[in-house]
Amino acid sequence: MSTPAAINDIGTKFSDQASPRSPIARRRRNTELTLIIMVGLIIGVAYTIAALGTNAEIPPGIVVFVAILLGLLLCAHIAVRLVARGADGTILPLAALLHGVGFVMITRLDDRLAGLQATWSLIGIAVFIATLVIVQRTNDLANRKWLFFVGGAFLLLLPMVPIVGQTFNGARIWVSIGPINFQPGEFAKIALAIFFAAYLAERRELIAAMTWKVGPFRLPEPRYILPVIVAWGFAVVVMVGERDLGSSLLFFTLFVVMMWVATENAGYVVIGAVLFAGAAYFSWSQFGHVQLRVTNWINPWDDPLDGGYQIIQSLYGLADGGLVGTGLGRGNPGQVPEAQNDFIFASIGEEFGLLGATAILMSYVLIVGAGLRTALRTERTFEKLLATGLTTIIGIQAFIIIGGVLKVIPLTGITLPFVSYGGSSLLANYILLALLIRVSDSAARRLNELPDDPTTSERWQAWRLSRRIRRAIKRGEVPSDFVGVVS
Repeated sequence: MSTPAAINDIGTKFSDQASPRSPIARRRRNTELTLIIMVGLIIGVAYTIAALGTNAEIPPGIVVFVAILLGLLLCAHIAVRLVARGADGTILPLAALLHGVGFVMITRLDDRLAGLQATWSLIGIAVFIATLVIVQRTNDLANRKWLFFVGGAFLLLLPMVPIVGQTFNGARIWVSIGPINFQPGEFAKIALAIFFAAYLAERRELIAAMTWKVGPFRLPEPRYILPVIVAWGFAVVVMVGERDLGSSLLFFTLFVVMMWVATENAGYVVIGAVLFAGAAYFSWSQFGHVQLRVTNWINPWDDPLDGGYQIIQSLYGLADGGLVGTGLGRGNPGQVPEAQNDFIFASIGEEFGLLGATAILMSYVLIVGAGLRTALRTERTFEKLLATGLTTIIGIQAFIIIGGVLKVIPLTGITLPFVSYGGSSLLANYILLALLIRVSDSAARRLNELPDDPTTSERWQAWRLSRRIRRAIKRGEVPSDFVGVVS
């Protein structure tokens, strides 16, 4: 082999590699495209019906609205088709359906907030695409686990900083920097989920060994389990200090589930349940705002004009919705305070009825099922734990807020993923969605459902290496025998 030919091979073996088309990947992407188009049409029809019910006229910009909506969804689909073509084909359409329904309900409630949510939707799709492009190997996340820990801890503490930290509705979870307001905890949960997954994947066997004997009990060695317990305890304590009880419960559940999956020891679930019961009782006995929420949960009619007003109005709205709902634009969702945030599910139940509310619940169940299926399909421990953690965040967060609205559990102020109003929540959830899709695509490649082609950065590095070697040979700095070794 001649020298130019050998060097050329080094630089172009990645970029010119012929990847046979995968029928499985092609079928998944075509299914995703079909579902995306269906979701766009459903949301367009819902938006039109809402306008007819409210103003008795078709909105003049409906064609532009549907075109922009389909354009955003198609951009997200094209990104998945280009850089994650082996991923599950149902995750993105389900999230888009939830997002679209939430946007229609926000439009019903407040035109100004709908305009802001439209802007956040555009940014959310851009962040989704950027995450897919930047994170093309999940190992890159695992290799930076301590960076994610430090970043997550910083984000959790940020609302406690004087001047920038702000308190709204009794919870100090907001940060205001100039005109920018956001909830750093929404992004901290993703960073800590990555840290938990990476650390447990690295030490899972040592933690599961239970080599430390304390009386009749066998426990993991402190030096192996202490870092992850410190991270979890820090997150929960900070969230309690900020009076963000919903996020505290979310972090607690995330930690218990990931420990259970990593060690395959159901004892962690039992211990977690006992600790949760103890922590719940302690919080109820020590914090007045927790007692108030429990009281309003048990019997909101004790204070129907103040503490229990929000819950009572939401229950009336759900009752008015009945089986098929009052119809879009025909209900009174604005009767519930903060309906666009905590109680948007009640608004959906009123105007879409039991059938529409059930469809929302089924969408979350299907997303959780797709996430857990991804975790089962992958063979890498880190990817399995990461998919489990990300899925847990979506599932538990939806359960906490929907359970609070339905009066199954005490109400805690967190958002309904993809549905509630809020830029921080929407951006964080689209980052989470992109990471879950990336893990799903990686699992498909490990199962040889499509070729594991090199990433763009790997192709770029190979091309740079070939140029460096070519220049070195021209200068006589590399022996000619090296060409045969490389080729």
